[in-house]
Amino acid sequence: MNEKNEQQAYVRLPWFGLKKLAPFLKPYAGIMISMLVLGAIGSVLDIIVPLFQSYALDVFVAKGTLEGLGWFIAAYIGVIVVEVAANTISTYQTCQIEMYVGRDMKQTSFDHLQTLSFSYYNQNSVGYIHARVMSDTDRIGGWIAWGLMDAVWNLTYLAGIIVMMFVLNWHLAVFVLLLVPVTTIGALYFQRKLVGLNRLLREINGRITGNYNEGITGARTIKTLVIEDKMQKNFEETTEDMRRTSVHTVHYRALFLAMISFSASCALALVLWQGGLISLKGVMEIGTLSIFMSYALGMMEPIQWIIRALSDLVSVQVNIERYTKLTETSSEVADRPDVIERYGDAFYPKKENWEPLYGDIEFEDVSFHYPDGEEMIFEHFNLKVPQGTNVAIVGETGAGKSTLVNLLCRFFEPTGGRILVDGKDARDRSQLWLHSNIGYVIQTPHLFSGSIAENLRYAKPDATLEEMQAAMRAVSAESIPERMGNGYDSQVGEGGDLLSTGEKQLISFARAILSNPRIFVLDEATSSIDTVTEKKIQDATNLLLKGRTSFVIAHRLSTIRQADVILMVDNGKIIERGTHKELMARRGAYYRLYTKQYVEEMARGF
Repeated sequence: MNEKNEQQAYVRLPWFGLKKLAPFLKPYAGIMISMLVLGAIGSVLDIIVPLFQSYALDVFVAKGTLEGLGWFIAAYIGVIVVEVAANTISTYQTCQIEMYVGRDMKQTSFDHLQTLSFSYYNQNSVGYIHARVMSDTDRIGGWIAWGLMDAVWNLTYLAGIIVMMFVLNWHLAVFVLLLVPVTTIGALYFQRKLVGLNRLLREINGRITGNYNEGITGARTIKTLVIEDKMQKNFEETTEDMRRTSVHTVHYRALFLAMISFSASCALALVLWQGGLISLKGVMEIGTLSIFMSYALGMMEPIQWIIRALSDLVSVQVNIERYTKLTETSSEVADRPDVIERYGDAFYPKKENWEPLYGDIEFEDVSFHYPDGEEMIFEHFNLKVPQGTNVAIVGETGAGKSTLVNLLCRFFEPTGGRILVDGKDARDRSQLWLHSNIGYVIQTPHLFSGSIAENLRYAKPDATLEEMQAAMRAVSAESIPERMGNGYDSQVGEGGDLLSTGEKQLISFARAILSNPRIFVLDEATSSIDTVTEKKIQDATNLLLKGRTSFVIAHRLSTIRQADVILMVDNGKIIERGTHKELMARRGAYYRLYTKQYVEEMARGF
């Protein structure tokens, strides 16, 4: 469901989804009740304050006496003190609710994201997920806290002043209230216009952000294609749309505020006209007239809030729906309840129940297609890999090489058949148990913001400096901390931006080694490293991989000649298998791919 359809759905059913917020509000029920009670007290005191003005006019001014002035001042100060205290405490509690609820929603969504499989991230962009976790939670948290607080204050105040006006003089109250329907109709018209324009502004702002992001991340491509003028023109057109729409929005907002001010002035004029006539007849005192003037002016603000709140209610439903859609998304890969009961989950593992992993792997009649597609990647695929075997997987792009190891790691589940680990279905043990025994190095490495040491310790939290240095030496990366100045405390930047791609690859390789896994997966892990360093890494890892099961997806076939078995994969099927020597002797698909690449490497001087 896209955003437009979501908004239309909520216009038809505005309260849908609000009950889903209850779990986030329940822990703070006490604070919320206190906040609402204090808000109502503050609103009632706002209604009472004009009565002091009326009393002062009718007693001290009209009668020309100061008798009882001391008690009057004391009472007035007391009311103001209580009002300020109530408003201050309720505002503080409102801020607490906003921050607590927003924090809890962010934490819940982030924790849930950690449990989702790769298919969710394949189908949803980073920007979409980021907006759900950050923007939507902020919008919902603010709406819950301030929406409830404003509702209590405005509704209490509006009901209170209407009651007070009828008690004081119902004839004059009727005259004032005649303006309410007219004001409401006008406010609804302007608010509807403003809601539409604000949605358009958000859409244009999203386009501006996208253009700005492309201008930064694609700076090198823009310069090499010499399209600066095109990018500048696109950005200029988008910002002009923003300017034009913003001016249009400000225009309607100004008219809206002018209409509210005009309505308040009309209410005041009615009170002065009718109240003056009544006062001349001696039916109403001048102090009562002053109360009506205060109430007539103050009545417009709650009416304006009610109109705005109805629009906000419809708008925030979209945020609630998008947020709950994320948190209610079930993972394509999930442990069964009985498995979680025995082995724990990602957040509360029961490591005392974990069996040792040795590394016997078997693909038994495995079929697979991606959740967002129907084309079969594997059909009735079978493969046995004994413990300690070094398996190399080669083939053209899209042949299914990475899919094979992703299935092994349970990043995806087979749609048919099963994968056995040490003779037992992988689904009979927890994902965390399996992942804790796998060292995975991918073609495009990711480093976390922080130091080199912090990144290495993601693999082993209690790793000593000596262990980290040994892992870095094993992959010929010991010069990286030295070059950066602060050694292993050197910062790598966001995503490792302070390092070259090759350096990031080396650190991620060292991180995998530091975890001492029983299974290694190297997905074109040396593609970003020069051939000299690659040779050093090969020599080191040949020792490290002894006795461990390993799967190596290689782009340069010259790096996998020592593998125990080489699998030539094409369209999800193993078309050839054997050692490098055996496959070369067959002069089949592997031979043709190897010789073609060898000629190309010789031509480039490798």
